[in-house]
Amino acid sequence: MASVFLLPALHAVLSQGASLIESLDDDAYTEKPAIAGGASIGAHYRHCLDHFSALLSEDTAGFIDYDARKRDPRIENERGVALEMTHRLQDLAASMDSTILRSPVSVRCGVSYCEKEAPVVTSSVEREVMFSISHAVHHYALIAMICRTQEITVPDGFGVAPSTLHYRNESELSRS
Repeated sequence: MASVFLLPALHAVLSQGASLIESLDDDAYTEKPAIAGGASIGAHYRHCLDHFSALLSEDTAGFIDYDARKRDPRIENERGVALEMTHRLQDLAASMDSTILRSPVSVRCGVSYCEKEAPVVTSSVEREVMFSISHAVHHYALIAMICRTQEITVPDGFGVAPSTLHYRNESELSRS
C-alpha cells in the first residue's frame, strides 16, 4: 500500500528540487552566506542528491551506505551537473518496481560523534525512500532560508513537510 504513495512522492521531491535549481543563477547556487555557516544552496542540494544516489544506486544489492557518498564538487558548484544528476535519479526512481520497495536492505549511517565505526541496521527500501524524502525536505528548508537571505522567492511549500502543509490546509478550512 505504501508503494502507491512513495514513488510519486519521491518523484515530486526530486522535481521540486530541480524546479528551484533551474530558477536560480549560478551565483545564487554557489554563494556561501555566513548565516548559513558557509554552506551554499549547491552544497545542501548535492548532499540531498548524494543520499538519493545511495538509495537508488543500481549497485546497492541489498546494502545502502549513506556514509560512502561521492560528494562530487561538480554537483555542488555546477547547476547543470546537479540537474543532470537529478534527472538521472528521477529515471532510476521511475524504473523502480513497487515490489522492490518491500525488499529488506542493510543500511550504514554514522550517528555517533564518539565512535568512528558506523552501525549497520536492517531496514527496507520503502523505509529508506521515506527517510530520503524527509531528509531532503529538511535540507530544502535550509535551502529556502539561504534563498531568503539572497532575496530569492521560493515556491510556497518548498522545504515544508507534507504533514505540516496538510495541517495548515486543514486549519485554514476549519476557520473558513
